[in-house]
Amino acid sequence: MRDSLLLKNTTCAAAAAGLLLGSQGPVQAKADTPLRYVALGDSYTSAPYVSRIRPGSPAKCRRSELNYPGRLALKLNPRSFTDVSCSGAALRHLTARQGDNPPQLDALKPDTTLVTLTMGGNDIGFDRWKTCAILSLTDPNGAPCRKRLRRDGDDPFAAIARTGRRFGAALQQIHRRSPLAEVHVLGYPMLVPSTGHGCYPRVPFARGDVAMVRQVQRRLNTMLARQARANGAVFVDMAAPGHDMCQRDDERRWVEPLLPGMRAAPFHPNTNGVAAMTRAVLRAFRHPVDA
Repeated sequence: MRDSLLLKNTTCAAAAAGLLLGSQGPVQAKADTPLRYVALGDSYTSAPYVSRIRPGSPAKCRRSELNYPGRLALKLNPRSFTDVSCSGAALRHLTARQGDNPPQLDALKPDTTLVTLTMGGNDIGFDRWKTCAILSLTDPNGAPCRKRLRRDGDDPFAAIARTGRRFGAALQQIHRRSPLAEVHVLGYPMLVPSTGHGCYPRVPFARGDVAMVRQVQRRLNTMLARQARANGAVFVDMAAPGHDMCQRDDERRWVEPLLPGMRAAPFHPNTNGVAAMTRAVLRAFRHPVDA
């Protein structure tokens, strides 16, 4: 069994306290190992419309130049930096092509030393939230989205359980390809407030659907955290309350609702959210415990 990687100058005691893995887990890199960074993920990584598209990236990925991987690269000045995140990506796109975007794991190398990943939302149907917003117009005080999901037999909670097993397997694949890599899994910022019935019509979720959206996100983040801990990765929690789409203070809001003059794609991290994700990874990178 091998100690989980600590990239910074760590003491022997700190290394011994690291998470122990089997032969597929990360090994300990030397303190002077060059930083080589690869960013994987979906649209919560690519951050569509936060800034101009990164030159040379596939247009359909809508990969912003100043997404959180781009900002991290500016802060950390790695020896090499590769961002292969893509809007709409699901776990299958780690090993399969997504349009013009090659399989994301192909970017990993044996000498990669830092990997960040935000993924899983599309596997459980995050795109349903747009449908929920449309359905809210039909019954703003009811729960039209929850009723639609039940009618269609489409249970997001069952999808989370299925996705968990696949997510853990994906983390093991990352370790196999990049055994030196410190892997950071970022959770998803919350779309709705931690209590209450939301803020319809500002955020178009029907009153009865807000609790479902909240519960799905909480369970998704809990699953990601458990899989990260079980598979030698650091979980970075982004679900701090008070930064959801209902926040009227532009400086507090991390996720953009449907508003005139939007600063990001709706239901996605805006500039503030991207900056918060960057800060959270920097803290976790310097102190590699669950952030």
